[in-house]
Amino acid sequence: MRTINLAEAKARLSELVEQSGKGETIQIARRGQPIAQLTPVSKPRKPILAHELRRVTDAMPLQAESAGEFIRQLRDTDRY
Repeated sequence: MRTINLAEAKARLSELVEQSGKGETIQIARRGQPIAQLTPVSKPRKPILAHELRRVTDAMPLQAESAGEFIRQLRDTDRY
């Protein structure tokens, strides 16, 4: 996180907003004390549609062994 003083932030606001939009967090300080912060807006996640997930997983073959057995086999054969 980068800190910038208020006077400089006023002069370079457009540039700072652009940088924040690219993922950088910028802290604005007055007399050395943080007073505000520019942070990127988090994009909302797409909802998971249960019927779409089920359609994908139904097409996958079932494993012949349990996950526990699979991990034990990896561990015992030094591939873990």
